Amino acid sequence: MTDFLRQPLTEIRRVQSELLARQIALCARGHQYYRQRWAEAGIDPAAIRNIDDLESLPLTPKHDLMADPEAFRLHCPDLPLHERALWEVNYTTGSSGEPTPLYVTTHDYHAYLLQARRVAEISGITDRDTLANLFPLTQAAMGAFSRSAANAYASGAAVVGALTGAPHGDFRVHRPLDDAVRLVERHRATVLWGVTSFVRRVIMRAAEMGADFRSVRMCGITGEASSPAMREDIRQRLRNLGATTPIIFDRYGSTETGGLAQCHEDADWHNPAPEVIFHEVVDPESGRRLPDGERGALAITHINRRGTTLIRYLVGDIVSLAHDPCPHCGRIGDRVVPPIVRTKDLLKVKGMLINPTALLEAVRAVPGVDEYQVVLARQDSSDPFSMDEMIVRVASPRNDRDALAQAVVEAAQGAVRVRPRVEFAAASEIYDPALEAKATRLVDRR
Repeated sequence: MTDFLRQPLTEIRRVQSELLARQIALCARGHQYYRQRWAEAGIDPAAIRNIDDLESLPLTPKHDLMADPEAFRLHCPDLPLHERALWEVNYTTGSSGEPTPLYVTTHDYHAYLLQARRVAEISGITDRDTLANLFPLTQAAMGAFSRSAANAYASGAAVVGALTGAPHGDFRVHRPLDDAVRLVERHRATVLWGVTSFVRRVIMRAAEMGADFRSVRMCGITGEASSPAMREDIRQRLRNLGATTPIIFDRYGSTETGGLAQCHEDADWHNPAPEVIFHEVVDPESGRRLPDGERGALAITHINRRGTTLIRYLVGDIVSLAHDPCPHCGRIGDRVVPPIVRTKDLLKVKGMLINPTALLEAVRAVPGVDEYQVVLARQDSSDPFSMDEMIVRVASPRNDRDALAQAVVEAAQGAVRVRPRVEFAAASEIYDPALEAKATRLVDRR
């Protein structure tokens, strides 16, 4: 049903309710965490018959999944083989440095192929494209890396894997940055698929190497927040390499949900598969569902899942939702409306609560800034009660460093009302793609 997002919202809700009722019944039979949680709360799973009933279930905090990921795996031995067989395991951020496994059955993998096909349809990826997978080959299977092939399969596109990232293990399969540039050039890749900072660094290195990137027409970037200024920076660098009208899509999503899709740059994010994932915005304290347009915590529910299954799971973002027809493409279903604020990222500096995303976007927008990093430290490292200090490290080809430093200070103050100290460094000292999967834009040393 590739036209599912053209159906009336009432029909989408009917399908979602049917799927939810079955999913809740499966959880009641074979999901350790929800069986225990619902029993403790005195909830009868059989009473959950439609999407509106979902509001009576408790929210699932992320730390519960991190603490015991095995308890979130569905076990129903009477299901058909394709609903039980393990296809792959992806990993997301975990506790104590250990990543959290997310189990994917054959059924779930097929669901992701459907989701990926819709993402391609919405964003304009076709069977004539060649995707360059620039995601790092990490020590635990990163969802974005392993799903790059699935995204190509789903749209009929070709895919080339650069195998970037910090080297590890015995087999020396990783490739350096320059090889990634040459692979894009050699295969005439049309779509660059990767972490925002690394995609940008590949493009910067391509300019230094004189590489031919005229084939590139789109970047699908994720893993880090990107601002309009950052996307325009990437776009201009591609134009300088001969790309005519490059499109930069911010692929918002998570390992737990998969990717959402923009039909237009800087637009809302469509939920491409509402028959797989249900989104709601809630009050994180009461669990009450909030109406469209009101900002709150994003909660997701797997309504057609057989491996790791999450119900009313708080992903950690503050957003709002819209269900009216998209003003750009007319699709129905739900759309996640920016700005997106990741609650875990809010920090207190010099007694003020700041949004680091706003700070980083402001620094990135200063003309001439190639690489940047914000460091939070104590003015006196030997004194635990010393005042906070904000340091902005910058790499730039500009020679007028005093003027650049002043511009960075003014940008930071305007964004978060904290005056930083500016230090200059080489780009590789701030972000070395051979050692890091993505740039570390904020370091808290306090």
